[in-house]
Amino acid sequence: MTAVREELPEGRYGSGRSDAQADRTLRRVGFVLAAVALVLIGWYGWTTVAGTTVSAEVITFQVVSDHAVDTHLEVRKDSGVTAVCTLRSVAEDGTEVGRRDVRLTQHSSRIDTVVTIRTTARGTSAELLGCQTG
Repeated sequence: MTAVREELPEGRYGSGRSDAQADRTLRRVGFVLAAVALVLIGWYGWTTVAGTTVSAEVITFQVVSDHAVDTHLEVRKDSGVTAVCTLRSVAEDGTEVGRRDVRLTQHSSRIDTVVTIRTTARGTSAELLGCQTG
């Protein structure tokens, strides 16, 4: 009969750190990564929601000539905030024939205005691409 070795060879399987110590370290690293991810998600959500102080919609539009489209725009914003809205006109085949940035500096919180978009060809619609503070 041969004797069975009970001990592992020294230095062969790592530094001898206990599993409990490795688990604690891994738990700490996981907690720090989760906290950083939570802060980044919260920051992104806050800037997305809090940064949206301007909203607008196209009420109606009218093609007045082969080179102009009148657009009735309604904008809602905080009083005293300057808004910049981008409008475009599209031809029947879907190509963009006109674009205009409109700067609204009025101090009221609701603005109704008619904007003329100059076009390179006959526009068949007017679209609001977006508004932002500026």
